[in-house]
Amino acid sequence: MNLKSRSFSLLKTLVLTVSLTNIAKGVHGATYQIRDNIVGAGFFDAFEWQAIDDPTHGRVRYVDQQTARNLNLTYASGNSFVLRTDDRTVLSPFGPGRASVRIRTKKTYTTHVAVFDVRHMPQGCGTWPAIWETDETNWPNAGEVDILEGVNDQVPNASTLHTGPGCTMPAARTQSGTNGQLNCDAAVNGNTGCGVTYPTLDSYGPPLNRIGGGWFAVERNNEFIKMWFWPRNSGSVPPDVRGGGVAIVTDNWGVPAAHFPNTQCDLRRHFGNHNIIINLTLCGDWAGSVYGQSGCPSTCVDFVNNNPAAFREAYFDFAALRVYQ
Repeated sequence: MNLKSRSFSLLKTLVLTVSLTNIAKGVHGATYQIRDNIVGAGFFDAFEWQAIDDPTHGRVRYVDQQTARNLNLTYASGNSFVLRTDDRTVLSPFGPGRASVRIRTKKTYTTHVAVFDVRHMPQGCGTWPAIWETDETNWPNAGEVDILEGVNDQVPNASTLHTGPGCTMPAARTQSGTNGQLNCDAAVNGNTGCGVTYPTLDSYGPPLNRIGGGWFAVERNNEFIKMWFWPRNSGSVPPDVRGGGVAIVTDNWGVPAAHFPNTQCDLRRHFGNHNIIINLTLCGDWAGSVYGQSGCPSTCVDFVNNNPAAFREAYFDFAALRVYQ
């Protein structure tokens, strides 16, 4: 082989090595580019309002976008988007539930990073707020990813996966949170799923609101699903998260609060094209069933019916939702 041929061969080897490295990096914590930068009134274009019966049997009446606007349950001003439940109406025990909101992105996502800049989240007895992702037409076989969820002001936050059969998580994994159930199958133990509770109390409810909120992030690919939380007042918030960068590098984000690897779960098979859903229900299958153990007064349904002023703090205030791919 002459010198020219040898140089060309080395160049091909180098290019192949770099290409394979970049492919590997694409599934292992990559540089992602912004695809959807949803701020303020942009939520009205990016999401659809779901005026449906609550699948979790809450004491709510989900309303459409026009009704939500008329009742001031969703509104935008500058870089603020607010989603809330009604806090004015005493309900008849024989009538519909408290007016509330459930919204779903018009787009669907597979491999992506979503960063939620949350200034305030719903709080109060009876509340069950959630930020999550799923394919509602093929649940649970297309998977569900719960990013922020809890009930009755019980801290801290918990992130959970729900799937069809055949998906479990290892007990030992690199995360700062604490494992719950390891079997993600929705048919096991009343749809508990495989959850991780966060290490800090200020990741949910009143403690989160007292510090002005923070950032929740999820990274999903075929090798893992990871979730992070950074309080508003933390010095460890990555600059690309705090600044809402046009590109992000998740390798620089440190240890996640929750880490769901593919070692015992084929994520490609168990998770499909997901919408992002944000909703606020009251009582229902979870918040209602544990209401009596939450230190809350009366019964959940009676409390919701008769105490509208108790829900003045039951609202989300989003500074932004940014999705990267």
